[in-house]
Amino acid sequence: MAFRIVPIVEGHGEEAAVPVLFRRVIAALNLAVPIDVAHPIRQARGTLLKQGGIERAVGLAAIEIGESGTIFILLDSEGECPAELVALLAARAQDARGDKRISVVLAHQEFEAWFLASASSLRGTRGLSANVSDHDNPESVRGCKEWLENWLPPTSRYSETTDQAALTARFDMALAKKARSFRKLWKEIEKICHHAQSLDPA
Repeated sequence: MAFRIVPIVEGHGEEAAVPVLFRRVIAALNLAVPIDVAHPIRQARGTLLKQGGIERAVGLAAIEIGESGTIFILLDSEGECPAELVALLAARAQDARGDKRISVVLAHQEFEAWFLASASSLRGTRGLSANVSDHDNPESVRGCKEWLENWLPPTSRYSETTDQAALTARFDMALAKKARSFRKLWKEIEKICHHAQSLDPA
């Protein structure tokens, strides 16, 4: 059985986009180890952050991964200190299921900040302007979705449910590494892959 990653996310857009992203990173790492990315467990941010919320989600994910795998919590920081929120969520998750491997990464400020970092690679995708350029400091932007909308036709709006997965399939991951939180995500997935490789008898 392939090693399994079960993501926990907060939005409908991430529910579709995160498996696309994880599979892209795994393929780019090219470690030739079978890893299955499960359909994410989605809970509203408020539900996850309140007492018992992340614990319940981690419990459900633990059932999904079985005996071997990783639970991967990926949320937006939304202006909060990423380091503090990661530490809090990781502690709560480990208290709930200390018998499982758990990774926690926050996209700072939003998942879409990674699109800002690599905007030039998305020209023409989902209606984005041919003139859009990479943002020099994408994680400083509060309102990444609104930034993207500024580069869409006047009658268009950015939609997480229809646009996020499509942009995730196309953005240049090398450019996105200027965002510290994306580098963190990359390193976490790389660690997971190396761990899975160590368990593979082949």
